[in-house]
Amino acid sequence: MMRSPAASAVQRTADASRIPVVLAGRTLAVASAGTLLVLLAFTVPLATLSATAADLTAGPGAQAWILSSMSIGCAAALLGSGAVGDDYGRRRMFVAGSLLLAVGSVLGALAPSAWVLVVARIVQGLGGAAVMACGLGLVGHVYPTGPDRARATAVWGAALGAGVAVGPFMAVAAQAVSGWRLAYWLAALGALLLALSGHRRLAESRSASPRRVDVAGMALLGLGLTVLLAGLIEGRTGWTRPITVSLLVGGIALIVGFAVVERRSASPMLDLGLLRRPDFVAATVAALAAGAGVLALMSFTPTLVERGLGGSALAGVSAMFAWSGLSAVTALAARWLPAWITARAQLIGGLLGCAVGQLAVLGLHPGSSIARLLLGLLIAGAANGILNAALGRQAVASVPADRAAMGSGANNTARYVGSAIGLAVVTVIITHAASANGTAGLMSGWNTAAAITAGFTLLGLAIVIFTRPQRRRSK
Repeated sequence: MMRSPAASAVQRTADASRIPVVLAGRTLAVASAGTLLVLLAFTVPLATLSATAADLTAGPGAQAWILSSMSIGCAAALLGSGAVGDDYGRRRMFVAGSLLLAVGSVLGALAPSAWVLVVARIVQGLGGAAVMACGLGLVGHVYPTGPDRARATAVWGAALGAGVAVGPFMAVAAQAVSGWRLAYWLAALGALLLALSGHRRLAESRSASPRRVDVAGMALLGLGLTVLLAGLIEGRTGWTRPITVSLLVGGIALIVGFAVVERRSASPMLDLGLLRRPDFVAATVAALAAGAGVLALMSFTPTLVERGLGGSALAGVSAMFAWSGLSAVTALAARWLPAWITARAQLIGGLLGCAVGQLAVLGLHPGSSIARLLLGLLIAGAANGILNAALGRQAVASVPADRAAMGSGANNTARYVGSAIGLAVVTVIITHAASANGTAGLMSGWNTAAAITAGFTLLGLAIVIFTRPQRRRSK
């Protein structure tokens, strides 16, 4: 039956009034699914490293690269992909990142050697960077500043914890069915579905005043972070080796070069003037401290349970789930925090709780039970969820509205760089102690690592506390 012109006009008006709400919900769902998938892919080697290393004949050095190579791709591309997305289309970059994540996952599933798998993981990281940066940028675009955005970024933050929680279980289950490669095939399928969903369900958004691509800045930062993180990975087998020193010095030099270029550029990828904004500095430092602190320590939990406490691989994954699963729950619960609890207060409370949780796992020894570990994991997980929700909110709130994806990229870059630094420190301390004194040494090394990473978290907390928001002057 045909409608009258008046009825059609009324229907179009009703549909138009519903579009913003529907679009916002779709955007949040797709962006959160993308973040979950990236973290799921990131955690696969945590549960399958032994089988992967045996199949590909990977020694300790290659294993360290398998674990860390996706971090290199993510850190190198987060800021650049976010900036390009802001200027030339966040949906476009999100879909492109999903497809690149699928390509990296297929390459990982087919990898004939450890070093091909390392390359595949780097490609996964490059694609995942665009998904995370532009996904949060899209969320920031469709949700205005205020309670709606706070609730939306809490959901996005919950996806971070959910990905870390689900990933290892998925990998263990896939390995039991058909070997470690199946997890990469599943990640590839998920990435293809994500690209299709993003293309169909997301609306394009970009800055009203696009800038030209900062090629020099992107190249210097991407290469600098890649070289620096490579030096941190190589440092796990010796900090004084020429290759380690060369990589670390070269990476720092390239990053300094990036800062010089950005300072002189008419259209910089990262406006260094943001470093004068207390909210941007606080969010960046909090992300860096979280990476170097709680994320680095908790990433070693499965190894601690298996090699130090005598648990199974499933027990190790389950212990990590206690942290990451609760993190997802409390990030979601952050949606209902009263409005007077500001994002800054959440950053402070989240970092403080993470530090308490890290200190709570001190004092472990070879005779300790897994239950002795759980209290600290639960405290750190609850606090980390609140922190993730606040970081997602501040990543887009602390930059100009048209640079939301860049803000997301900058914040997550800080998180990944911090995680790489912290994980290098944790790994070196624990493995060196274990090689000297076996299981007792491993447990002693864990206690030292827990104290040091708690120090990283507390240092970040102190900086956030003293980085006070600027007061508006009364006219």
